[in-house]
Amino acid sequence: MFTAIGNQIRTRVLSRLGLESAPVADLDGLRAVYAAWCVSVPFDNIAKLIALRTASNTPLPGMDPSEFFERWLDHGVGGTCWATANSLCELLLAIGFNARRVAGSMRDTGYIGHGSVKVRIEKIDWLVDSSMLTDVPLPLTNEVFIASNSVYGAEAEPANGSHIVWADLPPNPTLIPCRLLMDPATPEFYVERYEASRLRSPFNERLYIRRNRPGARLVLDANTRIHKSAQAQHTDDLNRDGLCECLINEFNISSEMVDAWIRSGALDASFAQPSTPTPAAITRLHPSARNRPLNFR
Repeated sequence: MFTAIGNQIRTRVLSRLGLESAPVADLDGLRAVYAAWCVSVPFDNIAKLIALRTASNTPLPGMDPSEFFERWLDHGVGGTCWATANSLCELLLAIGFNARRVAGSMRDTGYIGHGSVKVRIEKIDWLVDSSMLTDVPLPLTNEVFIASNSVYGAEAEPANGSHIVWADLPPNPTLIPCRLLMDPATPEFYVERYEASRLRSPFNERLYIRRNRPGARLVLDANTRIHKSAQAQHTDDLNRDGLCECLINEFNISSEMVDAWIRSGALDASFAQPSTPTPAAITRLHPSARNRPLNFR
């Protein structure tokens, strides 16, 4: 299916992440790699949108980690959950971490449509999610964990022998739950689920891209730009030129990739009404909200 990434790609990726060399495969090293990933590798559907519109008879892009990293190094794009989680897992394995693929259900619907990564360090599993971009690894233990940085809003709680992870995913107004259901998951399962996402995914029509900045989170949801910091959240609707400029200047997507995205018709689609219904609002409370006063704002 694909081969593990080689030393040359590993070295180039670590350099682009701002790491001079491979860190020690301990908790501090995991924190360093994951924090660098969160500010460097976007969660986005750019390559997927192009493929869905122009290459329907070929596999969706990004499941080969070498292909994924070459595209990111050359053009700045990442991918959606299956591709990014698969490549992050392979990078961590290449460094020497005890990493494995896992899968779960976003919004806790029971449908397995999300890929993530666990790393075992000294008998504790840590979740490093390439989609949620929580900035810090999340400990998966028998206790509730609540991240101290509200900008990246992340919480984890034990549930029926597994865990529910809650994450801040703009433009959603509240934290979104993801129940972890499959551990481990195979590369073959990741490929099958990624291909199945052609028919069931919120990322098949309009642009979505998210990445962290130091102390901030930047999102493009179709033509809406969202910038969230500890001080405020600003939302602006962009025109076509502004959207393309934001991709190039703020997300560092290459002009060649943006041009291919435009030619595929994905720019126009980002200004059209989506054909799929808006997901139901999350009414359950995440752990840190359950003990708040009723008048909490």
